[in-house]
Amino acid sequence: MKSNLFKTGLIIVCVIMLSGCTVIFQAGRRSDVQKIEELSAQLDELTQAKKLLEERLGQEIQDQQIKLQMKDKGLVITVVGDLLFDSGKAKIKTDAYPILDKVARILKENVPDLNVGIEGHTDNVPISHSGWKSNWELSSARALSVLHFLVEKEDVDPARLKAEGCGEYQPVASNDTKEGRKLNRRVEIVILPKIAKTKSLGQEAQVSEPVENLK
Repeated sequence: MKSNLFKTGLIIVCVIMLSGCTVIFQAGRRSDVQKIEELSAQLDELTQAKKLLEERLGQEIQDQQIKLQMKDKGLVITVVGDLLFDSGKAKIKTDAYPILDKVARILKENVPDLNVGIEGHTDNVPISHSGWKSNWELSSARALSVLHFLVEKEDVDPARLKAEGCGEYQPVASNDTKEGRKLNRRVEIVILPKIAKTKSLGQEAQVSEPVENLK
């Protein structure tokens, strides 16, 4: 019961956050019931993909090099930046290839119809000797390096992918400690639910029935 409520709530949040517009669901309306069922199926796909990644990346997860999380925006695969790149660099280390290979296999075989966002993140240490103008450029270059790896080496459909550099502005830990800065230097590969175009209603998202009734 609770899992169903969580899934339905996550579906609605995903629609609102990812569609970029406001939406309304009406209980009993066939189009909305179908839309919810489609998103529910996609969340089931994400859940299955998470289980497969947990199996195939078990050692890396145990070593805290990889983290898997179901968030509002989708299934987030967080890879520690130091595992992928040398300090100040955007060229992927060859040692990281097997990890990205495993991720790419899941993207191609298990969620072939879902889009993927690749986000680069850094700590807040200013760029000094690496040649980048700022951490924005570095994080963007790193995200693009992962994107190109998936396309060129693993043949993931480029139409599914987008890259984004977030710089130092979305930390997950304090930059006041060495360990915190290490956690902030990361790449997030986000498997996104595919949101169908929905009806815009102005400035507010409305749900005509409580979440518990939409199941």
